[in-house]
Amino acid sequence: MKNFIVLVDKLSDWHPYFQSEHLVTVQDYLFSKDFQSPHIRVINLSKKMKYLSLGYYCTIIGEARSHKMLPSLKTISDLSKKKFYYNDLEELQKYTTEILKNSQVFDSETNQISFRIYFSHTQIKDLRKLALEIFAYYPSPILEVNLCLDSVWQISSITPLGLGDLSSEEEDFFATSLEKYSNRIWRLPKKHKDYIYDFAVLVNPAEKLAPSDSKALQKFKEACDRQSVYCEFIEKKDRVRINEFDALFIRETTSINNHTYSFARIAKTEGLVVIDDSESILKCTNKIYISNLMDRIGLQNIPGKFVHAINEDNLSALEKEFGYPMIIKIPDGSFSIGVNKAENREELIDNLTSFLKKSDLVLVQKFLYTKFDWRVGVLDGKGLYACKYFMSADHWQIYNHEKEQANEDFSGDSLTLPISDIPPMVLDTAVKAASSIGKGLYGVDLKEDEHGNVYVVEINDNPNIDHDIEDAVLGEELYDRLVSWFISQIEKKAANISNKKTL
Repeated sequence: MKNFIVLVDKLSDWHPYFQSEHLVTVQDYLFSKDFQSPHIRVINLSKKMKYLSLGYYCTIIGEARSHKMLPSLKTISDLSKKKFYYNDLEELQKYTTEILKNSQVFDSETNQISFRIYFSHTQIKDLRKLALEIFAYYPSPILEVNLCLDSVWQISSITPLGLGDLSSEEEDFFATSLEKYSNRIWRLPKKHKDYIYDFAVLVNPAEKLAPSDSKALQKFKEACDRQSVYCEFIEKKDRVRINEFDALFIRETTSINNHTYSFARIAKTEGLVVIDDSESILKCTNKIYISNLMDRIGLQNIPGKFVHAINEDNLSALEKEFGYPMIIKIPDGSFSIGVNKAENREELIDNLTSFLKKSDLVLVQKFLYTKFDWRVGVLDGKGLYACKYFMSADHWQIYNHEKEQANEDFSGDSLTLPISDIPPMVLDTAVKAASSIGKGLYGVDLKEDEHGNVYVVEINDNPNIDHDIEDAVLGEELYDRLVSWFISQIEKKAANISNKKTL
């Protein structure tokens, strides 16, 4: 069975190009029994992609067969009317403005321009980065993009095109782009190995404080292999490849302000199972949201207040309620970055002044020193691992950013315990906190005082999993559980789609 196929309305549509064994007509695809097996990858070049047309039905039926379709049903639907992708245009605007700011493509009299994207490529050099971004949002073989000038250059429309819309010059560029895309994307499985699913793991080899070290990543890949799953490490530059995979595991530090959030959003729209999903990133990276959420579900936070202005009333109220020292936190900090301690009013004012330049709200908390913080890893609403993270030497945090990372005092020691050995209150609090966000993978940080009171410090959407630390108790089983969770979610999603088709 072919690993991938190219759909055309009739074989003669392909006359400008070399004939290929991968060519299939929409009629054959719809009615032949040769294309029933799952995991076929399909490029749909039908000109008839409107609602309830043959090309449209190919995509619906292909997705019901668990085929990877390009374009997907969601992409076809989103591009059918501008109102469906208007919000995405706002998201793409920052790329458009940045890319076109110093572009020489337009002369001073030009107020609009159109260009075409072929499998993420375009013939206009200055617009290649923009083409990549647009294709990542709307993976489709051929797109026409219209730009207009209204104080700044904006995307006014994005329209899918067919083979019949191409000039002879464009046919050559299309063929070259298709060849590049098919050689890169439609990967044949390794010999003698049948993979049931394809997983992508997003990494950044240059990141200093990555959520997983290289040994842990290799352990995850080995777990995938044990369960007949293809695993590939991808990087930021591979955004256009997301729809190649069935699942995405983000192993970079997440932020709504960098590409990790964009990866998560696009992966979700393409139907992938994702850790960390975009909603979890959005919620977990903001301490103010987490604080209010914990209040609502009845879990204790470290006592704190939100501050939006520096004045005598606010300063006096903080001093009266918490005393010194106090902890000042920027809402979206991670790895102890954006968390400072104030020993007196002068330091409090300095920290608030600095943080309020970055955020309109700052969290100020009572200082609660403990020798260690609990970190409980929670997967699918169940405890996965439990660690004690001890404070770095002569410091009040786990990470001491005044030290170099190579310094042995940069971070404190850790101790991993069986889930059954941690205090029930710690486990129950962690599970309840994580479950309030979702059913994926979370790391809940908690403090336990001398009276046994447990406080939620934060919920991490992409918690650390490092070799010989978080996996010290479970070993390979930890990675096997992660892979099994991904597989179960993929199969649950496929079953839901199948059930909807039969209703």
